[in-house]
Amino acid sequence: MRRVIAFSLIVVGAAPAAAQTIAPLVDVRIRHEHVDQAGLPGDADAVTTRVRAGVQVSDGPWSALAEAQGNVAIVGRYYDGLSGPATRRPLVADPESIGLYRAQVQYRSAPLTVTAGRQRIQLDDERFVGAAAIRNNGQTFDAVRAEIVPVKGVKADVTYAWSVRTIWGIDGFGARPQAVGGDNVFATLGWASPVGTLTGFAYLVDQDERAVQGYRLSSQSYGVRLAGSRKIGKATVAWQASHARQSDYNRNPNDYRADYWLADVAVDLAGPKLGAGYEMLGADRGTALTSFQTPLSSIFKFQGWADKFITTPPDGIRDLYASAGWGWTQIGALKGVSVQAIYHRFESDRLVRHYGNEIDLLASARIGRTTASVRYADYDADRFATNSRKLWLQLDWTI
Repeated sequence: MRRVIAFSLIVVGAAPAAAQTIAPLVDVRIRHEHVDQAGLPGDADAVTTRVRAGVQVSDGPWSALAEAQGNVAIVGRYYDGLSGPATRRPLVADPESIGLYRAQVQYRSAPLTVTAGRQRIQLDDERFVGAAAIRNNGQTFDAVRAEIVPVKGVKADVTYAWSVRTIWGIDGFGARPQAVGGDNVFATLGWASPVGTLTGFAYLVDQDERAVQGYRLSSQSYGVRLAGSRKIGKATVAWQASHARQSDYNRNPNDYRADYWLADVAVDLAGPKLGAGYEMLGADRGTALTSFQTPLSSIFKFQGWADKFITTPPDGIRDLYASAGWGWTQIGALKGVSVQAIYHRFESDRLVRHYGNEIDLLASARIGRTTASVRYADYDADRFATNSRKLWLQLDWTI
């Protein structure tokens, strides 16, 4: 924490200097999240307001920023993960909080970018390391990150993070702490090949808090990823494929090995959009936390929006999914209008049992600086978890 305070002081001290630019940072979100979950006597209704505000100062290759964050529940009929009756209402993981969101110093040049301090990190598709942007408190890292471009088409990205600032905010405790310390290392090496960016990666996740699953989320993952796109007439075809192998790391008492596979393709027909994919987080021997885990990911982006698979089940998971949608550049005063539907079929990796199915729907549009969205998720359980329906009404305003 002393290091983060030091970085904040650097930011504040830089403001009066003869800097080239001083830019405000403002981000406001208002959301109503409704959850109906089988087995609980009450529904959840969370009406929250999240505000982020700060300043960024830039002078040549140097920049510094400080950004505070606050989340307030206007309607708090929900279990926030920290307080309230967990057995009566579903979880909405947006506890009230106020604190420092980001405080960083950055040096940027053509071959090298170095960022130090509390920062937001989003690597590749955020399957392993992300910002958890759907949650109001977000996820940031106290870290030093170096991005190096030694030659055109090649990029190395290496991060050392000594603390993960979680979505549970300033009142986080126990298994849902404010922060998780550890010696985390994230490293990727990418090459822009003719068929897409080919990336080798290593993610060493050190969850050095006993209350967080008894260190059982510490892991080392090594793998490769290919992602690219190509214009074919009026259509744009995008693809990605990935494989990784994960095992226990540092103080993790489990001894396990598990595989990860991803294959995904999407077609944008200048309006209509279609996609399909298959993702597998493998299992080892079928005991808890010996399956492939990604505790630092933006998990909401994967395996359905009903949040049934935040922790990978002991027998792993196979997710076969397909999507269809439509996008418009502008409709009247609305810009960036889009609608989307996604279907998921979930099975276990070990023993191949049907977990359940999910349908996700999304509509969004932008007016000026405001983005409005309506999102819906319906999980139909078979052999895992319980039936759940979620609805989000959201406004985001940013400068």
